[in-house]
Amino acid sequence: MENYMKKFSFLSLILGFTFVSSNAFAAVDPEVSYILNTLLFLIGGFLVMWMAAGFAMLESGLVTSKSVATIAAKNIGLYSIAGLMFWLVGYNLAYGIPEGGFIGTFLPWSDASSIDTGYSDGSDWFFQMVFCATTCSIVSGTMAERIKIWPFFLFCAILAGIIYPIEMGWQWGGGHLAAAGFSDFAGSTLVHSAGGAAALAGAILLGPRLGRFDSDGAKPMEPFASSSIPLATLGVFILWLGWFGFNGGSQLALGSFEDSTSVATIFINTNLAAAAGVMVCAAVSRLVGGKTDVVMMLNGALGGLVAITAEPLTPSPIMAIIIGGIGGLVVYYGTLLLIRLKIDDVVGAIPVHGFAGIWGTLAVPLTNSGTNFGSQIYGILWINIFVFVVAFIVWYLMKISIGIRISEEAEKLGTDKAEVGVMAYSIRD
Repeated sequence: MENYMKKFSFLSLILGFTFVSSNAFAAVDPEVSYILNTLLFLIGGFLVMWMAAGFAMLESGLVTSKSVATIAAKNIGLYSIAGLMFWLVGYNLAYGIPEGGFIGTFLPWSDASSIDTGYSDGSDWFFQMVFCATTCSIVSGTMAERIKIWPFFLFCAILAGIIYPIEMGWQWGGGHLAAAGFSDFAGSTLVHSAGGAAALAGAILLGPRLGRFDSDGAKPMEPFASSSIPLATLGVFILWLGWFGFNGGSQLALGSFEDSTSVATIFINTNLAAAAGVMVCAAVSRLVGGKTDVVMMLNGALGGLVAITAEPLTPSPIMAIIIGGIGGLVVYYGTLLLIRLKIDDVVGAIPVHGFAGIWGTLAVPLTNSGTNFGSQIYGILWINIFVFVVAFIVWYLMKISIGIRISEEAEKLGTDKAEVGVMAYSIRD
């Protein structure tokens, strides 16, 4: 009897699949859709969380050898702070916002999961939290090797708990930018350009590393050799991998034929844009500088990724390549601009995330007829001005009160020894 029941169950399953196949795009059961959508948030979330490792490796590889331990401490610290602050206040500041409004509520996150929402509230919180941590990671790289670690942690708490959630809510929380027609699919401006704006404000007030520029500011001064190009390269590959969660997960659903197909399209466009950014920077650095600059290639990949993030679904493959390639070009010339202005950005985060993020957001109307250049410029200005001004005020208040920069003696000694007490030699020495 048991064998007959098994055969009947198997036959029913086959017939069920046949029925769905013969009724193309039949509606998925709400509970199955809930599970699939939740799974997308969780998989996308842990891929974006893995980007924290990529940022740590990239930053550790691009700083000098006397600062790598401090970079490790900063990166694990900022991720932890972002998680705590986004639970404590950040999520509801973003998603408790009234429709068309400006700010949500100062309340901790609480689970209100319901099958009617289509996904678990907890999975959404986790997915949005790791985006918040990414914004803090962007700031870390720019200000490396001369920022005090605890003022940096304090700034991360304010950025993750207040600044980022407010401007994020203007779009993804249904705030005034969403009402104005602004479009930013996965955060070229909301995450990346915002992080670049916060980093720029801090870099201006912090000043460059000792001896970083010559008298006319046109060329960087030695010695500032990267500690490990292989480590930085591995970091970029990890970031590239994590970006599939960053962009693909932002489809926010996996429970239908259309959503599943869209996620696959997003993966393809994301990969093409990054590859184009790499090769454009390789070619331009060779043609302009006479050398094939590997650091520019690494940042070109990230510039392409940042640029396609604002709209990874609607471009054709050719357009994704063009958008990513121009993102790489923006990174190259943006880096030269910062050097000319004597703004010291250790890892190139401002051109990669700030400038390429603006370009990618401006490019959205080229492939998405649902938006326009006016609304895109409006959103870019609102977010970047808000983040820059508030970040500048916060950095300035810390600078005149507790101080944000290590001493000249500590900088010469190295942040590893001065800030975290890690020596470059063995205990036996």
